[in-house]
Amino acid sequence: MIKYVQSREQDAESNSAALLIKTAELSALKIYYRDIAALIAAGHLEKVKQGYYRVVVLKESSGPSEASVIASLYPDGVLCMYTALFYYGYSDRTPLSWDIAIDRDTSKARFKIDYPYVQPYYMEPVHLSYGISAAEFEDCQMRIFDRDRLICECIKNENKMDRESYNKAIQGYVADSKKSITNLLSYAKKRNIAVRVKDRIGVWL
Repeated sequence: MIKYVQSREQDAESNSAALLIKTAELSALKIYYRDIAALIAAGHLEKVKQGYYRVVVLKESSGPSEASVIASLYPDGVLCMYTALFYYGYSDRTPLSWDIAIDRDTSKARFKIDYPYVQPYYMEPVHLSYGISAAEFEDCQMRIFDRDRLICECIKNENKMDRESYNKAIQGYVADSKKSITNLLSYAKKRNIAVRVKDRIGVWL
């Protein structure tokens, strides 16, 4: 039992997805509830959510990351809002949760995890098919809205954001040499906020 978990620790050093173990995997190895409880007590496992456990890598140089857990649990999600704003440098506030855009038909039970903290943003599947880029978070690659799509989403969710964060996001985007107004307007049309985007961004250009 311990040897199996230790082998997963070694795998995790080169593959962050190996940090997660499903209950079904443990059961197949005849590792049951009492054994799992013992592994948790010994510090080898941590419960992430129902049916999922995380291998605790004790080596200082290769400790587990939140990003690897998020990437494993939500491969169909896209990082957005405050998480993406921080990544692009449009916010200096460390996000309190992982903001993830996800199919609106996704079961809400998927987000009932103790840690890391996750904030889902539900939307129609068609809106998860464009304006997406890749980002390196800690030790893994994750999907993220590109900077133009991100600002489009911020404007769409303007009333749900605090004013300071919203204004910094807009100003950061306007000052960004990598922005594409053409892409922004294209995304705005798909999100039915073209007029609003022109009103909010136009005054800065």
